Amino acid sequence: MDDAPHAPERTIDEREREVVIRVRGLEVGFGEKTIMKGLDLDVYRGEILGFVGASGTGKSVLTRAILGLVPKRAGTIEVFGEDLDGLNPASRKAIERRWGVLFQHGALFSSLTVKQNVQVPMREYLDMSDRLLEELAMLKIEMVGLSPDAADKFPSDLSGGMIKRAALARALALDPEIVFLDEPTSGLDPIGAGDFDDLIATLQKTLGLTVFMVTHDLDSLHSVCDRIAALGEGRIIASGSIEDMLAYDHPWVKAYFHGKRARAVLAE
Repeated sequence: MDDAPHAPERTIDEREREVVIRVRGLEVGFGEKTIMKGLDLDVYRGEILGFVGASGTGKSVLTRAILGLVPKRAGTIEVFGEDLDGLNPASRKAIERRWGVLFQHGALFSSLTVKQNVQVPMREYLDMSDRLLEELAMLKIEMVGLSPDAADKFPSDLSGGMIKRAALARALALDPEIVFLDEPTSGLDPIGAGDFDDLIATLQKTLGLTVFMVTHDLDSLHSVCDRIAALGEGRIIASGSIEDMLAYDHPWVKAYFHGKRARAVLAE
């Protein structure tokens, strides 16, 4: 008898929703080490999906595999209904224009100002005058809650929270449909993390974004995520709402969602 935990059956509502990212049978490894094997995951349009797992399980690796930054050994990845393996360079670029990425720690170019960082994807994909680029970049900077005077500052002049917001402004530069967030609240104090969660929720509602958020932050999972997927043993071991996760029997899921810290978050 198979004692492995299974994801819950998809509801009628889920079957009717548009899948914007579909991963099937994904295998990723480095050298002799296999990080993921047989991983299946759907991400639905308009949701905020929180992706969790123990340290070292490969949470960020899945994001990078979807983005094409790490090679896969097997499986398929479809975005907006397109198999990424079958795209020519022009079609691939058209898909990439429809997503934005906030890497862990921001990954801003240290020699560029905030405004110039935000303009990097604009200059790559858009044919605009410098005046329009300036106006559009300032719009994105204000959209993420940064003051206009932050535009001409360098990353070294910014606080951790400001760096995250500047990186988010760059991720939103091309009005993407999907935003990938890699540990967006790591390194922030509780107030700063809460403010950033609120910003994500507001932007998701205002812009109709689909958000794929890799996180270990229980507050984020509880306050902004519509659905959660947990990675373990190289695959998705549980998925669903926070209430669904609390009902799972898998040892790691149980320890994570019923631990002392989780109880404190859920009691708030």
